[in-house]
Amino acid sequence: MYRYSKAYVPYLFLAPAAIILILFFFVPFIESFILSFQGYGTDIYNPHWVGLSNYIKLFNAPIFWKTLVNTFIYLVGVVPALVVLPLIIAIMVNQKLRGIKIFRIIIYIPVIVSIVVAGIAWKWLYADTGILNYLIGLVGISKIGWLTDPRFSLYSVMAVTIWKGLGYYMVIYLAALTSVPKDLYEASDIDGAGILQKHLAVTVPHLMPVITLVSVISSISAMKVFVEIYVMTQGGPLNASKTIVYYIYQRAFENLDLGYASAAGVVLLIIIMALSVVNIKFFEKNNVPVA
Repeated sequence: MYRYSKAYVPYLFLAPAAIILILFFFVPFIESFILSFQGYGTDIYNPHWVGLSNYIKLFNAPIFWKTLVNTFIYLVGVVPALVVLPLIIAIMVNQKLRGIKIFRIIIYIPVIVSIVVAGIAWKWLYADTGILNYLIGLVGISKIGWLTDPRFSLYSVMAVTIWKGLGYYMVIYLAALTSVPKDLYEASDIDGAGILQKHLAVTVPHLMPVITLVSVISSISAMKVFVEIYVMTQGGPLNASKTIVYYIYQRAFENLDLGYASAAGVVLLIIIMALSVVNIKFFEKNNVPVA
């Protein structure tokens, strides 16, 4: 009887997390899925069943495809940088040098700064009379509308996301670097491998599970970007920086079209799940174990 009851102990530890997932993910998702088949055009308190109308209207809306393209541009621009740059920084700050801890703290400071504060600060930097335009003016370049020009607004916000995420993913890589056997580095030195060859042959293969984790987390974060857009551009100018999550927010809380917004949310969830599976499968396929 004692052994039988002991088998349920792991489930007791998992129960709090399972309850949180059920209450704050599965239940809201089911409700949103049901809402996506309802219309709120006449009375927000008494929705009516509209079937697939919200999805049909969604896929026929040019603005939806515009925000989806913007989101994928954001994904392609942010994720590779947040996978590669923090790894390079982690390798650099993993050295035993004087004052390296201070450098680690400096890199990590943006992580603990509120994204709202960071967005406002960068908005000042991007202003027409901000420091960035002042610096490029010193070399004879005319002012750039970092947040007011449709050609630059989305990329300007992407830079803030990368700046804020470097320290967070650097810490993840730093923790993983402690598991890499030192004798493999010594063997690489004996074989005459350079710094780049050594890390490509030893560090990257051992950190592949962590690289997969960082890739999935950063991909999900990029697909769900909202606060930076809300604080810095509010989707403008001319929807050039509007992403899918900000579009869902507008339709749900500004237009009070909850059915339409729920349909967009369901589509977004499917896309995120598909991208996560592709990410995991890709890295597992290319994960070459090192003896």
